[in-house]
Amino acid sequence: MSLALLKNIDTTTMAPEAIRNILDQFSDYQKQAFLSSANVSELVLERSQFMDGLLQLMWQHFGFDQYSDACLVAVGGYGRAELHPLSDIDILILTRNAANPAMCEKVSAFITLLWDLRLEVGHAVRTVAECAKIGGEDLTVATNLQEARRICGSEHAFSELNAVIESAEFWPSAEFYKAKLQEQRDRHARYHDTGYNLEPDIKSSPGGLRDIHTLSWIARRHFGATSLLEMSRYGFLTDAEYRELVECQDYLWRVRFALHIELKRYDNRLAFGHQAMVAEHLGFTGEKNQPVERMMKEFYRTLRRISELNKMLIKLFDQAILNRGVVPEAEIISADFQRRGALIEARKPALFQARPETILDMFIHIANDSSITGVAPATMRQLRTARRRLNRYLNAIPEAREKFMQLMRHPNVLTKALPLMHSLGVLASYLPQWSQIVGQMQFDLFHVYTVDEHSIRLLKHIHGFSFAKNHDKHPICCELFPRMQKKELLLLAAIFHDIGKGRGGDHSEIGAIEAYEFGIEHGLSKPEAKLISWLVKNHLLMSVTAQKRDIHDPEVITEFAKTVRDEEYLEYLICLTVADVNATNPELWNSWKRTLLSELYYSTQRALRRGLENPVDVRDRIRHTQQLASAKLRKLDFTPREIEVLWGRFKADYFLRHTPDQIRWHSQAILNAPEPHNDPLVLVSKKSSRGGTEIFVYAKDKPALFADVVAELDRRNLSVHDAQIMTSKDGFVLDTFVVLDRDGNPVDSERQLVIANAVSSVVCSNTPKPLRVRRTPRNLKHFKVKTRVEFLPTKTNKHSLVEFQALDTPGLLTKVSSAFADLDIHLHAAKITTIGERAEDLFILSSTSGCKLNQQEEEELRDHLTDVVEELSPS
Repeated sequence: MSLALLKNIDTTTMAPEAIRNILDQFSDYQKQAFLSSANVSELVLERSQFMDGLLQLMWQHFGFDQYSDACLVAVGGYGRAELHPLSDIDILILTRNAANPAMCEKVSAFITLLWDLRLEVGHAVRTVAECAKIGGEDLTVATNLQEARRICGSEHAFSELNAVIESAEFWPSAEFYKAKLQEQRDRHARYHDTGYNLEPDIKSSPGGLRDIHTLSWIARRHFGATSLLEMSRYGFLTDAEYRELVECQDYLWRVRFALHIELKRYDNRLAFGHQAMVAEHLGFTGEKNQPVERMMKEFYRTLRRISELNKMLIKLFDQAILNRGVVPEAEIISADFQRRGALIEARKPALFQARPETILDMFIHIANDSSITGVAPATMRQLRTARRRLNRYLNAIPEAREKFMQLMRHPNVLTKALPLMHSLGVLASYLPQWSQIVGQMQFDLFHVYTVDEHSIRLLKHIHGFSFAKNHDKHPICCELFPRMQKKELLLLAAIFHDIGKGRGGDHSEIGAIEAYEFGIEHGLSKPEAKLISWLVKNHLLMSVTAQKRDIHDPEVITEFAKTVRDEEYLEYLICLTVADVNATNPELWNSWKRTLLSELYYSTQRALRRGLENPVDVRDRIRHTQQLASAKLRKLDFTPREIEVLWGRFKADYFLRHTPDQIRWHSQAILNAPEPHNDPLVLVSKKSSRGGTEIFVYAKDKPALFADVVAELDRRNLSVHDAQIMTSKDGFVLDTFVVLDRDGNPVDSERQLVIANAVSSVVCSNTPKPLRVRRTPRNLKHFKVKTRVEFLPTKTNKHSLVEFQALDTPGLLTKVSSAFADLDIHLHAAKITTIGERAEDLFILSSTSGCKLNQQEEEELRDHLTDVVEELSPS
């Protein structure tokens, strides 16, 4: 097919439009062949051969064949004869001597035609000597030249180039190896050392195609191996490992090919917007997001397999290239293991197959000896073989269970053992449930890692609580974790907290049952197993309560404390919660969340110490708050009478929902303001308040004032996380907003005056500014979130509690608050939570009569909010 199409090219004119038409026909043919399950390796090679034929015709058309010392060379991926639909065409026009002006003119016309054909071309025009000089100085150029392949032209010039590249002086093997290894480390670091990201890069992510290329480049430089097959012939790959690498490469090629036939511009990221179509092209089926999740699970598992082989082969290269095959003297550790240098190795070739429980012994030795940095290649190879030949999971072996618990109680388990056990596939071989979450992803913006990667990161965050350097970021956890007597219970809860995901049903319930059974099987007491099970079942409780409930309400604290029951459970729960939030998404944790969880922790601790049978007296609490705030104001020379008159205008709820410092701050500003209070008073906290910047608005009430302020804050690129909406007895608003900048930090001091003036202007104005319609972020367009308006049960008839969930589109909060004003519903407080692509907010409302909404008002509000979401939904 490809050669037949090339015959249709008029070589006398080489008209760009006609050739573009042939290129389009070829691309359409390849797309249909791919969708008809053609072999992707053959398609990639065929594309390279087609391009060779086209370039040969162009070479002849421009008369380059008259230059006996010039040739056209494919380099890089094209040099490997690997071209995907949008791959760059990397070429080198090579000459033995510098090109004359006439040839330079032809080269210019040649490259211009390639651009006219809309091909992504990387090109260079160099002499052999220039290649030697530039390649010797630039690792990327040297790597590309190493894969040089002659397309047409002078064989003599190409032979000279090969002689330069293959000479020992041109990037000595050891230097090249070190440079490529550092290049790989740097590349992995750009992806946070994991390929398990939401939108992974097929080529560059850890475990991606570049990791295979790196192995090939090193092997080629040192051994002259030009392919994976030749690497196996040099003894660095077994036949099984060679087949596995080819299988992994084939899968990534199919994913990349499927992506490229959907894109118009070159990209190797599996972005949200393309994952569903790629999954469809690859034949993955299922309901809702199942095709994507199944495809990505296979994708992530492929990355893991490549990473494992890459690490093993790199260690083999270390021995062969850097140590020149010299093996360090063995130091015997036990009857089964010895150490060579910094690597541990099995002393018997089939140890793990004969006695699988010794796999755990290896990790105990690693935990015991801080100088052991890894596993020897031969032992890694033995472990891979044993893992695949296991006829039962390791936790079915009584001796292995004892060793596993010994590990979990080891002080170095989090640094030395567990992450390595995961990366070498041992956790998946030990726990059948863990094997199910390997590569398990969720199609949302909240969970940025796969379930297994998230759980390992959670364990690393728990380990971070041991260090004083993290005290400012996690003060409570850094105080609690080091003095926990049974840290292993927290670690087991971390391992099991998400282990039920991907199996249908409530993952917390599934994990809780399995965690309890695991604990009993592994010799824990019933109370210990119950604690682990309770933590797994309730691992989301503290985060949800802090972020989506009114923790100023004593009833909320009492209900939470009743679920927690005792202080030990509370201590374990906050450590698990903080680590969970941090491990879910690096951008989630901020001072606002830390403050919310701290407030909930200390409020619950007080409730538990006081005794749940002795609930807090709200009137006593208000009196105590007033006494503290009054003392602060009297120190500022305000008289008791001034304070009494001012506070006589405020409702009791105000003193329940603000701290003495907040009340002092508000009261001082109001008492210092000139009478009558015709102008609004807008205060912006100079210091961080409750993890964010607090904005206080005191002004005569008017319709839709909250919505107007929220709209202005949105215009200023501020996100509202908490709001207390109150009205004094004489019709003044006492509104408090806690806001964060878009980066999750409190507002910069330089912006505070500007924001205060902007909010004042909005409050004074009788004409609301038009809502600024910001473009919906690219990622949000690929998600659908079911709008949910749920009225929660309350023990009072004064307020309605409304949980609202919707797609977090720009302007949503402003529109929602306008809806309240449209229906004449009073807003008293708001808790604003964004979880990935979802807005999950709590509003405390009342009707115009000051009571909770009746059934008709609830239905009207539900309909109105649904309409708001429809109006804002991205098309």
